[in-house]
Amino acid sequence: MEKEQNPKSDKKTDINPDASESTENNVKENKNETSTEDKILDLEDKIARTLAEMENQRRRFEKEKEDAFEYGGFSFARECLNLIDNFDRAKQSLENDEKIKDTDSLKKTLEHLDIVKKDLISIFKKNNIDEIVSINKKLDPNLHQAMMEIEDPNKEPGTIVQEIQKGYMMKDRLLRPSLVAVSKKPEKNEEKSEEKAKK
Repeated sequence: MEKEQNPKSDKKTDINPDASESTENNVKENKNETSTEDKILDLEDKIARTLAEMENQRRRFEKEKEDAFEYGGFSFARECLNLIDNFDRAKQSLENDEKIKDTDSLKKTLEHLDIVKKDLISIFKKNNIDEIVSINKKLDPNLHQAMMEIEDPNKEPGTIVQEIQKGYMMKDRLLRPSLVAVSKKPEKNEEKSEEKAKK
């Protein structure tokens, strides 16, 4: 009996390796099929992402190119604003000088300064650089910088009553904010006297 059982066991081992080999081959083929499909999907995804990134980069470069064309002289324009300020200071200084007050040379000099200033302002306007109008406007923190408050019973609080330094815009960008003084409600005399009494 032992001999009969041994051949059976041999046959079983002979059958099992063939069956296991075929199942292993099927699993490998399935893995290869899914892995190639996965690879294709992965590559398609990478291509789509790369194309989207290239398009975004193209748009970004286009925007930067437009900005460089539109605002290329932005820092130069900001520096040139000092020229206008210096013309105003020079004119004011000459007008306040007692030695040359009411002389023909002063009048001629002031006329020439005005001509040069007007030319400079016209050049600014050609390049879309405009002065910010501030007086009697409400304070806008995007355009104005409040330097002081002035009591004014005739104006609504927060209204600009004095311009210390002119502000300028270049198209839709702020070159320099206007330095301004804004109105505030005057304190009542009674409140002032009460505060003084408490102190």
